[in-house]
Amino acid sequence: MTVVTTFRIRPARPDDAEAVVALRALVYPYLVRSEESTRRQIAVPSPGEDRAGLVAETAGEVVGWVAALRDPRSEDREFGRISQCHVNPAYRGRGIGTALLAEAAAHLRTIGVRRAGSLITPDAIGFAERRGFQASSRVMRFSARELRNPPCVPPRQDGIELCSVRDVAEAALYRAELEATGDVPEEVPSGPSSYDTWRHEIWDEPGLDRDSSTVALAGAQVVAFTLLMRDGERVWSDMTATVGDHRGRGLALMVKVAALRRAAAGGVTVAYASNAGENAPMLAVNTRLGYQPIATKAFCSTVL
Repeated sequence: MTVVTTFRIRPARPDDAEAVVALRALVYPYLVRSEESTRRQIAVPSPGEDRAGLVAETAGEVVGWVAALRDPRSEDREFGRISQCHVNPAYRGRGIGTALLAEAAAHLRTIGVRRAGSLITPDAIGFAERRGFQASSRVMRFSARELRNPPCVPPRQDGIELCSVRDVAEAALYRAELEATGDVPEEVPSGPSSYDTWRHEIWDEPGLDRDSSTVALAGAQVVAFTLLMRDGERVWSDMTATVGDHRGRGLALMVKVAALRRAAAGGVTVAYASNAGENAPMLAVNTRLGYQPIATKAFCSTVL
């Protein structure tokens, strides 16, 4: 029996946020972005992205999603991203995913993007390759850690004070990110986030858990930090980093433990994280903390 579904692709609206979050939870339960955060992302995209959020709708129901954007950090101004193209499993095989990808690619062309990257789950690589994507050997690894029994506190270090992000000036945290993230593995050469982009995506982000997110201070300097984004009882590890000359001291482990313990005390039951497959130091930290692998995605790219 052939099932025919009539659908349309349209720009996402802020009032789609609830449906978009529900769809994401169905397809990617390990990704964390609250309804409030999703609404803001649709209504007020990050500076320089020229982002388009697109939904697939049938009979008034949102059954698919994709975002298409310029990568503002890329050194190549013609490089963009097609992010999280996914369709409700009950509606797959009806051309919805193909239509979403086509509309995403069309948007990127209109803003001058000529090459796009995307993270693709193993089961969807064949689908992507038939539509012009090429998979690389690089993977993103996703992991989870239940917090019923949070990790034990590591030994404190002389001269290091831990505090929440709520107690730190935004300028100090931004400087630390600039110093600490220059060598984060990337699939394309990238520069640092501009202050406006960082403030929009981090400091002003409604999902930032300011009480659980933790920094390590050496005097007044932020030397390590971990940022958690929260949605209800779940958190996402958005970034963990240590300033270069303080690496090798276990500070990343220290701030992550403190953050997870604070999150657990605040009612969080599970923490999620992702790391590039070649980021051995952070993978080792997460393994030591008890994170368990749950999913992978491959870095893929296409010429538009």
